[in-house]
Amino acid sequence: MKFILNGVATDVAAHPMARLLDVLREDLGLTGAKEGCGEGECGACTVLVDGEPVCSCLIPVAQVSGTEILTIEGLGGEHPLQRLFMSEVGAQCGICTPGMILTALSLGPSPTLDEVKTTLAGNLCRCTGYPAIYRAVLEWRGEGGANSEEREGESG
Repeated sequence: MKFILNGVATDVAAHPMARLLDVLREDLGLTGAKEGCGEGECGACTVLVDGEPVCSCLIPVAQVSGTEILTIEGLGGEHPLQRLFMSEVGAQCGICTPGMILTALSLGPSPTLDEVKTTLAGNLCRCTGYPAIYRAVLEWRGEGGANSEEREGESG
């Protein structure tokens, strides 16, 4: 199976029906995408395929042949959104963080708080709480974080 992975041409010998998540983690050693539910419900395994967030636990590797895939490792730990997740305390246990960050990358240049919430709705966090995550994403997009009215409504 040939695809571009984190900017590098990659050819992996895997069964065409192997889950992309398993190929990334087991065959390619990229463990940033996590298996949370294995059913596409939690978003912990999210990667970008041709710029779109997908749950890698649901996608057979054959489906990504010829595509561009970006995993959290492809950001190199230096992406501004990664730093903001840390400074806003949008990451605690780290299970959801890679998927949250990659999903947020699909947002347009000036998202509203509602757009951030809608985009991240498929990514579940069980420990940090969403307001810190929303603040990190809004700050990254140059919004300076949510305004005081929006902060009051961030509880969900």
